Amino acid sequence: MTALFGIDVGTSAAKGLAIDPEGGVLARVEAEYPLSTPRPGWAEQDPEDWWRATETVLQQLTEAAGEPAGIGLSGQMHGLVALDAQDDVLRPAILWNDQRTQAECEEIEQTIGLEKLIALTGNRALTGFTAPKLLWLRNHEPDIYDRIARIALPKDYVRLRLTGEHATDVSDASGMLLLDVAHRTWSEEVLSALQIDPAWLPNPYESPAVSGHTENDVPVAAGAGDQAAGALGVGVDRPGPLSVALGTSGVVFAAQSEYAADEGQARIHAFCHAVPNEWHAMGVMLSAAGSLSWLRNTVAPDMSFDQLLAGAEDWPPGTENLLFLPYLAGERTPHADPDARGAFVGLSIRHDRGAMTRAVLEGVAFGLRDSLDLIAELGGEPPTGGRISGGGARSDLWTRITASVLELPLERVAVDEGAAFGAAILGGCAAGTWPDVHTAVAATVKPRDPVDPDPGWVDTYRERRERYRALYPALREIR
Repeated sequence: MTALFGIDVGTSAAKGLAIDPEGGVLARVEAEYPLSTPRPGWAEQDPEDWWRATETVLQQLTEAAGEPAGIGLSGQMHGLVALDAQDDVLRPAILWNDQRTQAECEEIEQTIGLEKLIALTGNRALTGFTAPKLLWLRNHEPDIYDRIARIALPKDYVRLRLTGEHATDVSDASGMLLLDVAHRTWSEEVLSALQIDPAWLPNPYESPAVSGHTENDVPVAAGAGDQAAGALGVGVDRPGPLSVALGTSGVVFAAQSEYAADEGQARIHAFCHAVPNEWHAMGVMLSAAGSLSWLRNTVAPDMSFDQLLAGAEDWPPGTENLLFLPYLAGERTPHADPDARGAFVGLSIRHDRGAMTRAVLEGVAFGLRDSLDLIAELGGEPPTGGRISGGGARSDLWTRITASVLELPLERVAVDEGAAFGAAILGGCAAGTWPDVHTAVAATVKPRDPVDPDPGWVDTYRERRERYRALYPALREIR
């Protein structure tokens, strides 16, 4: 049987998936590695840990499913791997969730100009992106900076070790703040303004293209950033359904047939999609299912999530005017504010743990609606529904709340394996199993369990949503 491998180089582990041409899962493997936080706000990893974990994953997948016909790669976006002329790693990789570069973000926006930067890249400078990390190295570790000969994103370092090739894909490269996203090539103007050597950058490929071969001559697809790969994995390969991810962070992702950016503000991201000649708009909230984890760890550490959610079932929509603002770790969409903070507002003596839980579920759904409304402002084809994935999607209550707040029907998929599934699809395209991404998605992604908005909840949530949106500006004044 043909086996197609997908490898997702995540923040906590490398996840591997082997699928057949119908989308059936042949094997799943995961290999963990540590995260280093040497200073407050810093997040680093040793790229060698990614490679060791990937070797383990590939070996175990091969033992379970046989030699692959093709391999696709995905991974955490934005991370900076600095390499010397011998491709040796110069320092630990600086990750997407590292917050040390606020001064460099301001430097970039002042150097280029905010509106021009958004026009060139589709995005503003955020601490997670790659370009500010390079400037931080130049400002704080000049001895390291002066030895750089190449840079790589996390999954692309794994590709280098797997194939010997320096390459990336346009979806992952979109999050570096160095790509002309509209034209799917490096921005000469940004590189010149920031004085970054173009020779450091890998070749950008379309996601399903062959970027190299293993020593056993297995083709390796260029792959995709984790969000674009995850969207493929739930069947969002063209305009129509949205991808709604309820993981630790929350993401609303819409495929676009034409490039469109949030001009002037960049409250949502404009990136290349993992489908050739398509783009996507994406809103990201930093604490989605992470908000529920925080609540459980704080008020009920010995309780299971199912028990916690059962208490929320006892409360009506709106939770008797209790609201939760989910900005526990700052926010990205719609407020690019690393200092934003969360809050419960409207607590009364009647509210119990179940009420607080329901307020968290609703607050996260309101945050997702913020992203949806910003995406709608870009124009284009309105969404027909959504494909919901991630840990939060396992909750029927949370899915029903989210559908009612978004006012869209939501579907789960038969195999919810996130970015690794999308990477495996791309690996199959590189192998020639399917002629293109659209054919691959149609063959492998199987929607199930549709959940419609609850008519009795929609009006309540429309009114509560306006109150929710008033909280951030009000609380910002007293922060």
